[in-house]
Amino acid sequence: MRVGGRQGGIPALTGGTDAEMTRTTEYMAIDPSLLVDLSGDEARAVKRLFERGVTIPPQPRVLQELQEALARGVADVRTLSRIISQDPGIAATLFKVVQSPAYREFQPFSSLTRVLQAIGLQQTANILRAVALSAALPARHNRKGFEAYWTRSQAIAELAMLVADERVTVCNIFPDQAYLAGIFLECGVPVLMQRFSTYCASMRLDEPGRWADLVEEDARFNADHCVIGYLVGRHWKLPSFICDAIRYHHEIERLDMHASRTMVAILQLAIHFYHLDEHRANPDWPRVSGEVLDELGLGEDSLPELTDIVLERYHKATV
Repeated sequence: MRVGGRQGGIPALTGGTDAEMTRTTEYMAIDPSLLVDLSGDEARAVKRLFERGVTIPPQPRVLQELQEALARGVADVRTLSRIISQDPGIAATLFKVVQSPAYREFQPFSSLTRVLQAIGLQQTANILRAVALSAALPARHNRKGFEAYWTRSQAIAELAMLVADERVTVCNIFPDQAYLAGIFLECGVPVLMQRFSTYCASMRLDEPGRWADLVEEDARFNADHCVIGYLVGRHWKLPSFICDAIRYHHEIERLDMHASRTMVAILQLAIHFYHLDEHRANPDWPRVSGEVLDELGLGEDSLPELTDIVLERYHKATV
């Protein structure tokens, strides 16, 4: 299609009030309006994938209700809390995420209303969209591969949240936005894993330290998980700069000086920290490090200090 750690991961969401992501409607086919920003070749390749059974997961009902309430201007935290509490699994995972050191000044959180008041309405909605994604993409086969994916995704999202918190005065990207982008960053991978039973094995994703190679992915499946992830982000109504960051997170050089480029830089630095923490080589870092550090206002001399700070905060969150 191309044309140009820690154990556990995200906890399973077990609320049940959405009938486990609206099983009666199953998974949604492609909406043509999502393709308008793709090139002709990309759009044709995506359509072929969907003809082969690739689908975009729907949002859970509780998330739709929350977004509709916010769009109507509802600002009463008690009303919004009642909407969120309809799904106990989502609510419980929200509490887990806000225990991050990025929100230490607001802790402890005693209720959903306190979370909404302290973090903000839209910021809380961003976190909820992130935590709902794992329930929308359950393992259909190769559970080990899915668990490895979500463990990696959660780690990178938490590290991105901490990088954003440390650099917010320079970058103007906030922790909830970075966490949301981190969770959705590679979400095209589980979409393809669900459809193609051989995807995980072919890409060797259940091997420690392995990740999808875009050239091999294209050759074997005529697919690009970055574009698929972009479409999922648009369908879930993520901010446009986050959708663009998902699409181009391997190609920061294609982005102009705006929020999408800054988000990619945060995500790439989080990926770099993830590899350092896992004591594994990051093959992309030499290629992108210069642009990432420039975008985040960092130098080679200041990077070690930030690395120590972020990883120390990251590990404190696990205690």
